[in-house]
Amino acid sequence: METGQPKAFPVHWEQFHRDARALAWRLASQGEWEAIVCITRGGLVPAAIVARELGIRMIETVCIASYHDYKDQGGLQVIKPVDPKVIGLDGGEGAGVLVIDDLVDTGKTAQVVREMLPKAHFATVYAKPMGRPMVDTFITEVSQDTWIYFPWDMGLTFQPPLSKESQG
Repeated sequence: METGQPKAFPVHWEQFHRDARALAWRLASQGEWEAIVCITRGGLVPAAIVARELGIRMIETVCIASYHDYKDQGGLQVIKPVDPKVIGLDGGEGAGVLVIDDLVDTGKTAQVVREMLPKAHFATVYAKPMGRPMVDTFITEVSQDTWIYFPWDMGLTFQPPLSKESQG
C-alpha cells in the first residue's frame, strides 16, 4: 500500500441503515428530544432514520458546504442557518435539539453549528479523531486518513486490491 494514500471505507445501504439505527438506540436513553437539526447533505439520511426510530416529527436543516469536488474539505459556507424557532426550543440555544450528521471529520462544520446551537446534542454515525471531541455521541470511529464512501455517492464498480502484487 502506498504511504499517504487514503484508506477506502465503502459503506453500503444495509450497513449504513444498521449504524444509523444503532445511533438512534444510543440516543433514545439520553434525553427527550424536541427536534432534529440535520447538517446537509450528509445528515439527511441518518436524520430520517433517527427521527423515525425516536418518533421525532420536527426536522430542521442547517446547510453548510464544506467538501468541494468530493476530495478535499475547503472553506465553510453557511448556505442556510437554523430557524430561530428551533434555536429557541426548551429555553433556547438548542437545548432539547439533536444535531445529526453522517460524519465528523475535522470538526470544523460541527464547530460552526455548535456556535448556533451551543446546548444541542451532537451525534454522528462515523467520527474521525480530529472531529471526535466535537460530537457527544457516535457509532464508529475511523482513522483520519480514511475516506468513507457513502452509499448515496457510489455505484457498483470494481475496487482494486490494496496490494499491488494482487492486481496482476
